[in-house]
Amino acid sequence: MAARHPWRRRLIRLTALALVLLIGVALWRHVILVPPAPPTPLPPLTGQIDLIELDKSDRRMTVYREGTPLRSYDVALGFAPEGDKRQQGDGKTPEGEFRIDRRNDKSQFHLSLGINYPRPEDRARAAAQGVSPGGDIFFHGQPNKLPDILRRKGDWTAGCIALTNAEIAELWRVTPIGTRVVIRP
Repeated sequence: MAARHPWRRRLIRLTALALVLLIGVALWRHVILVPPAPPTPLPPLTGQIDLIELDKSDRRMTVYREGTPLRSYDVALGFAPEGDKRQQGDGKTPEGEFRIDRRNDKSQFHLSLGINYPRPEDRARAAAQGVSPGGDIFFHGQPNKLPDILRRKGDWTAGCIALTNAEIAELWRVTPIGTRVVIRP
């Protein structure tokens, strides 16, 4: 019977091949040519926050008001982020509990919020080792020489916490002096 209708087998194969090609073209147009829709922008933060928590291992920072998480951000850290900051130049982001103690809108990075590092215990530890503890640890945006739409990849700061320019602008608006900061390993 198969020998009597060889054209049927060819027709089935050609139909199957055409169907596979049609599906392939449709997928290619959808995935390659039509970019996915951008995520819906979050509403801007309003009011003030009272806590910034940073998990260094996840490179993730969350801001809170009265125990409620409001927003999370991906961050870049110091160029050698493993472990607690011990001395100037080690490329580490400090760990522990801090406070926002200064604001700088004239920074070499787009806006910056400073933390009270080094604390007395950081100074004492560094003095016992005969080194400088370092200082000037900030949450900040990208280098001013970099266009706003770009973001440096990886961990690149000297120990600070870097966000996009839009993110630091949002954080700048809602973070008062005295805001508690917790940085975990």
